Amino acid sequence: MARGNLGAVADEAQIPTEDLAQLLTRLKDKHKVSESEIARRIDVSPATVNNWVHRKRGTGRGPNPEKLKALHRAFPDFSEDEIFAAAGRKTPGPLAPEAEERILGLVRELTAEQQQFTETQLRALVEGNRSTRS
Repeated sequence: MARGNLGAVADEAQIPTEDLAQLLTRLKDKHKVSESEIARRIDVSPATVNNWVHRKRGTGRGPNPEKLKALHRAFPDFSEDEIFAAAGRKTPGPLAPEAEERILGLVRELTAEQQQFTETQLRALVEGNRSTRS
């Protein structure tokens, strides 16, 4: 019995082993689409999708988060969480219009120096999300 419980805990804590290349291969097989068709649907060049499939990401940052979201919109049976995890990224949280307005309202009350500092902090957080596996 303890053995089964340990297995369940290990499964829950396990980091996804599928990378973006594997996810794209699975997507192509499931939807019977080519790399060119994927590229067309998410508005990138076929060479970009080919680079992802062959694990050549260029700048080292990986795919743009907007392109990962576009991939989900084009193929909604693949969740955003699944796609972002395969790309080695954390899924960005939703931002409701009310929350955006509250945040902007707070930033507007900061001094120019504080706004610059806050922007630097936000950029560091975003960059951390781009380079850290979830």
